[in-house]
Amino acid sequence: MPELPEVETVCRGLAPVLAGRRFLKVEQRRHDLRFPLPPSFAARLTGRTVKRLDRRAKYILVHLDGGEVLAVHLGMTGRFLVRHPSRQDNIQLGEFVHDHGHVGKHDHLVFTMSGGPVVTYNDVRRFGYMTLIAERDLERDAFFQGLGVEPLSAALNGDYLARRALGKKTDLKAFLMDQRIVAGLGNIYVCEALFRAHLDPHAGASRLATRTGKPTPAAHRLAAAIKAVLEAAIKAGGSTLRDYKQADGRIGRFQNEFAVYGRAGQPCLKPRCRGRVRRKTQGGRSTFYCPTCQR
Repeated sequence: MPELPEVETVCRGLAPVLAGRRFLKVEQRRHDLRFPLPPSFAARLTGRTVKRLDRRAKYILVHLDGGEVLAVHLGMTGRFLVRHPSRQDNIQLGEFVHDHGHVGKHDHLVFTMSGGPVVTYNDVRRFGYMTLIAERDLERDAFFQGLGVEPLSAALNGDYLARRALGKKTDLKAFLMDQRIVAGLGNIYVCEALFRAHLDPHAGASRLATRTGKPTPAAHRLAAAIKAVLEAAIKAGGSTLRDYKQADGRIGRFQNEFAVYGRAGQPCLKPRCRGRVRRKTQGGRSTFYCPTCQR
């Protein structure tokens, strides 16, 4: 599933295509994706102008005039194909490394925008979804209510992690995967951040706080590591998607920089560490870590 850097990559790719443009035509080829589309979905979008795009957790938010937001979750295989009359080829935003090829029967929504771009939403497994939410109700909506802080914001720091970890009996991996604590973190980048912070994913989250709730050095290291790994992944165009900026079609490169994820049995990349990356199942997901230098 695309994680935060991949969703951010797609969001940045859509922004110059959609922002400031009007939906001239919305072709809705089915009534549902993962969930039913909102009533009169096509009619409610047609004629609306896009003010701006941003991201919340793993959602792309398309802010419309009239006070509504089109919220998009890509699910497992959701992607956007952009066709522009000034180009002969198509720009694909959200192409997986293990691509399944473009099959037209999975084109579920087609948005014709003012100025020429045609944006098609394609989703083979239909785990993605879209909804329309009143902007004033966004943070109270069921999809967004209770989400934690954005990991790239100033709100995520050692003090915040310590406050949330105080008294917790869960392990660090589960703590970071909890969307109520940090919004948008997924398995890949949690594993990579814990490695950068030299923290054992199985250790208790309570180690991030002193008995009085002050942040420990581990809390500060972890906050910095989370930001660093996400920023590096975004810069590389993500690890599972093609980089929308690259005209030569090169894939997102961050999978080539994984220190632990997917490297079970291989030597640890930390200088002078003689450990080997280990894989364990934790909370139903694979955890990759070095038992020698992550303690």
